[in-house]
Amino acid sequence: MIKCSQCGGDLSREGMPGRVASISGSILGDECIESYYFCGQCAVYTVEIYWDIFSGEESVSVNGPISKAEGDAAVELIGQCSSPWNKKCRCNAHLSYFKDSALD
Repeated sequence: MIKCSQCGGDLSREGMPGRVASISGSILGDECIESYYFCGQCAVYTVEIYWDIFSGEESVSVNGPISKAEGDAAVELIGQCSSPWNKKCRCNAHLSYFKDSALD
């Protein structure tokens, strides 16, 4: 269950849009998946970040609140990729989204 980083509401409950977008990248052998959730009550995004460490344990963290404008821009960028779940994709959207990371 993902909770809104501002109000604490359950973003997976009925009537909430739930996950809006996700993107996966392979960074130095690790897989990073960032998933955006939108809270209609607060009009902010919460981002769940999942790291699957190649030679260690995975971790999950949550960032936010992220403004609607910033979140909308990220969701739009992710939407430009036809396979955002593909950690090996090197389309312009992946390269732009993970710009400060060392994609494999």
